[in-house]
This record gives sequence, structure tokens and C-alpha cells, in this order.
Amino acid sequence: MNAPPLCRDIKAGLGALFDCAEKGDILRVRTPFLYPDGDVIDLFCKQEDDVLTVSDFGETSRWLRMQTVSARRSAKQQALILDICVNHGVEFYKGMLQARVRPGEDLSAVVIRVAQATLRVADLWFTFRTRSVQSTSDEVSDFLLEQGMSFERDEKLVGRSGRSWTVDFHVRTPARSSLVYVLTTGNRSAARRIVEHVLAGWYDLNYLVAGPEALRFISLFDDTVDVWSDEDFSLLAELSTTARWSKPDEFAKELRAA
Repeated sequence: MNAPPLCRDIKAGLGALFDCAEKGDILRVRTPFLYPDGDVIDLFCKQEDDVLTVSDFGETSRWLRMQTVSARRSAKQQALILDICVNHGVEFYKGMLQARVRPGEDLSAVVIRVAQATLRVADLWFTFRTRSVQSTSDEVSDFLLEQGMSFERDEKLVGRSGRSWTVDFHVRTPARSSLVYVLTTGNRSAARRIVEHVLAGWYDLNYLVAGPEALRFISLFDDTVDVWSDEDFSLLAELSTTARWSKPDEFAKELRAA
């Protein structure tokens, strides 16, 4: 493999945002794209028997596996990955996203195809999180019904900034009404981002805690998985009451408090 000409081809076709570095017989292409947690997406070019292949070397699959407590992908997740590969003309083989550079084909075009597939597959993480949030929210909903509490789910509220926020529960008890965010994830690296999102929401909606019908803010941590730090609780305690899903009676008590 003649790396310098390949790098020139990539820079000519994609621009300076793509950086090349030769690692033995492999050419690493550092892209300007990021995984959802901020890690840089790297692709790799390797030539075998006069065929050049662009691959992520399985990094996307490994990244995705680290974002969930499940050791195996579900059949639906596998089907979604295969659909992504078909749409972008990429092969999924032994956990790797890869594509051959065919004769007469532009290398930069293949790099973009694989990079797009990598981004799409990494975004499946959001389906993991959505399913987790929905499951815990369903449990909270059932609990509130058992407690005889009136509530509305997924209420959209506009903050001071003009941004719209979707709060998981608006609960009304005889004494007071509360807004509840449910924080849940199976991944420690995602936990801080969730906390920061909820913190931003409470800050933007903070005007609702004033007046005769002031709302109480409650941050409900799903602590059935040990992913939260003391600092996570402390951050949200500044703008809300924190509660633990492992102690539902205490959560109910906070909702009923005047």
C-alpha cells in the first residue's frame, strides 16, 4: 500500500478535516465525526491481494456493546444494523463495518459511505436509552396509579430560553403538584450526560417554582443499576428534590408533601 498517495486522495476528496496516519501496513483515517459520547470515529484502510478495504475494525460494535448491560444484540438491533449497511453499501462482517474500494471507485466516496454507516449504527444507542427510559417510566406510571395519584405523562413545557422540555411526569396531589424527571441508564458514561440534561431542564423551567401554585421539581434516579455517583445526586439536589426508585415509598411521600 502506498500511503502518501492514498492520503492525498482522501484530502483532495474530503478536505483537511480528515487526517491520515500510516500505522505499519494500515492507514488510519481520523474523521471529523464523533460517537454520541464524543469519541472520535476512526476508519482504517488495508490492502490485501491488491484489494483496498475501508473498515472501522469493529470499533463501532465494541462501542455500542459498552453502552448497554446486555451482552448480545437483539434480533431487532441486528436487523437495524443490516438495514443501515444495505442503505450505505457497507458489509457487516465479524462485527466490522467495511467496504471494498472497487476499480475506478473514488476512495473518498468509500470512506464517506463507511463513516455514514458508522454514525447510523452508533446512533442505535439512543434506541437502547429510549427503551430503558420507557420501561422505568412505565413502572413509575403503574406505581402512581396504585397510589391513586393523578398525573400526566410526557408534558411539554417551555423554559425561559424558549426551548421546549418534555418532562416525564406532572403529578397532582391535594397538597401540591410536582414535575418529575426519571433518570435511568445502564451505562455509567451516559449517566453524567443525562444528569446534565435534566439539570439544564430544571434551570430553564425554574420560573415554575414560584407563586401560589408553585411546582415542586423531583429528580427520580433509577438506582437499580449502580451507575450514579454522589456528585450526580448533588448536582440535581441544587435545583430539585432527589429521590431513588429503590425507595418508592419515600418518592410517594415527597409527592404528597406540602
